[in-house]
Amino acid sequence: MVAGGSGRRFGGPKQFLQLAGQSVAARSVAAARSVAAGVVLVVPADAPLDDGASGYSTFGADRVVAGGASRAASVRAGLSAVPEDAAVIVVHDAARPLAAPALFAAVVDAVCAEGVDGAVPVLTVCDTLKRTSAGRVLSTVDRAGLVTTQTPQAFVATTLRAAHEGAGETTDDAGLVEQIGATVCTVPGDPRNLKLTRAEDLSVAEAMMSGTSR
Repeated sequence: MVAGGSGRRFGGPKQFLQLAGQSVAARSVAAARSVAAGVVLVVPADAPLDDGASGYSTFGADRVVAGGASRAASVRAGLSAVPEDAAVIVVHDAARPLAAPALFAAVVDAVCAEGVDGAVPVLTVCDTLKRTSAGRVLSTVDRAGLVTTQTPQAFVATTLRAAHEGAGETTDDAGLVEQIGATVCTVPGDPRNLKLTRAEDLSVAEAMMSGTSR
């Protein structure tokens, strides 16, 4: 569970804010438990882990470790805490607290299929895409075959560890797995699997949970 970001675009560490009475990180950890035998939570080195009541808070995770300077470095910190005998590893961004147990199950089930090294949830791109520079449109991008990816993403453990051995940097773990020639398949993503990126996204998530629209 990756929660090591500083939340620069959000305006602070969003993973520790409250969402409908529970922290964002705790919600994501609870969802991961629907498929995971254990959960490792990666947090910033200066994370506020003292909840003021029971002392050291793990947000429901089995282990909490300090992350690195980048997302990939934080994932590698988490991998170091995952038992070596783990067969499948699921990587999820804590900033997606609305990911449903069914989505976790879908990526794990896909990885368990023979010949598949990883599985990612995707959504078809519906908007028209433009390539721009300095405030001007350069071209329209053909969106055929393009998708956006989400987490959770599941991988054969040995493949994911091998992909991270080179200390590469990508925006998701599937990118590193692809670079070593491993097979990554897709499963249908969930439009409700919102990623908290900006401050207003927290209100949107609360509205989605309550069944209202904004």
